[in-house]
Amino acid sequence: MYEIQELFEGQGGEFISSPSFIQEKLKKIKAYIFDWDGVFNSGTKGKSRSSHYSEIDAMGTNMLRFGYWLGNNKALPIVSIITGESNSSAIYLAEREHFNHIYFNFKNKAVAFEHLIKTYNLGPEEVAFCFDDILDLSITKQCGLRFMVGRKGSPLFHKYGIEKGHVDYISGQQGGNFAIREISELILGLSNQYDHALDERIAFGVHYAEYLKQRNSQDVKKFEFQEEGIRLIV
Repeated sequence: MYEIQELFEGQGGEFISSPSFIQEKLKKIKAYIFDWDGVFNSGTKGKSRSSHYSEIDAMGTNMLRFGYWLGNNKALPIVSIITGESNSSAIYLAEREHFNHIYFNFKNKAVAFEHLIKTYNLGPEEVAFCFDDILDLSITKQCGLRFMVGRKGSPLFHKYGIEKGHVDYISGQQGGNFAIREISELILGLSNQYDHALDERIAFGVHYAEYLKQRNSQDVKKFEFQEEGIRLIV
C-alpha cells in the first residue's frame, strides 16, 4: 500500500482520501463513469466541436475492466461516458470498446446519472466517477468514489473540490496527458490486480480471450438529452 502511495504521489498525484479508504470502497464499486472533455483530452476544441483521446488512456480503461473481471468472478463492470457535448470521438471509442452507455448533450449530468443507476439497479455508492470540472459536481457527492483529473490552471476549483468533499484522489497528470491511464493503474493497483491483469493480457491466454469475447458481445447504447427528455439514438 505504501509503495503505491509513494509511486503516485511521486508523479504529483494527491490522495484526499487515504489509499486504504479507497481500497475498501473499491470492493463495492460496480460501475465506472467517465466525463469526456478535459478527462480523455485537454478540453481543446475547434469549429467541429470534436475532441480526441489517446490509445494510452483507452488501454487503461480496457485493463481496468479486465482487472475487475478477474477479481469479480468474470463479471464486467458497467462503463459509461457522460458528456455535455456531442462528440464523434467519444461515440467512436464507446462503440469500439463496447462500453455500456454514452450520454451526450447532458448539461445537467445528474439526469444521466439517475438514468444509469436506475437502468442497472445500482446504488450511488456502487459508482466511481472520473471527472474534471464544474458540470460534474452534480454527480460527485452521490458517488462511492471520485477521481478528479488534475489541472494546474484551476487552483480555486481544486480547493473547492477538496473542501466541499467532492474528491478522493486528484491525478498528477492533466487531461490529454494520460490522466485516465494513471487513474486506471491506481485502481488496478489498489485492487491487487495490476500484475495479474498484465500477465494475463501479455499471454493473451484463455482468460483474456474469454473476457474479450464477453466484453465484445455487448453493444453501447447512446442517449441524447432533448427538451422532451432522454432519447435513445438508434
